[in-house]
Amino acid sequence: MDLIIARHAETVFNAAARMQGNGAHTPLTRAGIAQAEAMGAALRSALGEAPDLDLWVSPSGRTQQTAAIVSEHLGLDFFGWRKDARLLEIDVGAWEGRWYHDIAAELGRPIIDPERGQFCEPPPNGEWYPDIAARLTDWLAELNPARPALIISHGITAGVLRGLLVGGEDWHGVPVAPRAPQGTVFRIVGGVEQVIHTGSGAAVSRAA
Repeated sequence: MDLIIARHAETVFNAAARMQGNGAHTPLTRAGIAQAEAMGAALRSALGEAPDLDLWVSPSGRTQQTAAIVSEHLGLDFFGWRKDARLLEIDVGAWEGRWYHDIAAELGRPIIDPERGQFCEPPPNGEWYPDIAARLTDWLAELNPARPALIISHGITAGVLRGLLVGGEDWHGVPVAPRAPQGTVFRIVGGVEQVIHTGSGAAVSRAA
């Protein structure tokens, strides 16, 4: 199986430290647009024009905006995308749209682990890591292993997906790969991961 996994570029919520989750549709910043352009250029260099692959995109606005820019670089048709809700970011439930610092102040403790860059507090009425792993496992089972795929998803979701494919340190019962800067692109072939492009965004986003 040949999978290319990309994390979307920076959004206005990322820059402002507000919680996005999987429902908020937030646009890219100017820095995010530049990150998406760099992703597209790197993928064009690696794959050439109009590569024969399946482009999978989370239905979120930020992933679609990133994918639109990447698609132009690759010469891929917007209408050929495959959108799947199982590629969405973690559902942060009641935290969606809130400021990170407000949530931490209300709880009296951090909600992000400083070493792993992962949530250490389950979002109320949201998802947790085993939930993300379950939906991604279902999605992977439906892929055609003979078809290469480019997946544009999110920070936490992409980390869980990479963990399922190549392994990662356990986080609440799920193997999760290390966080990567926004705009980073990985390629996994036969269970071996390599970096195609390292993004210029934050590695541990202040907003999921």
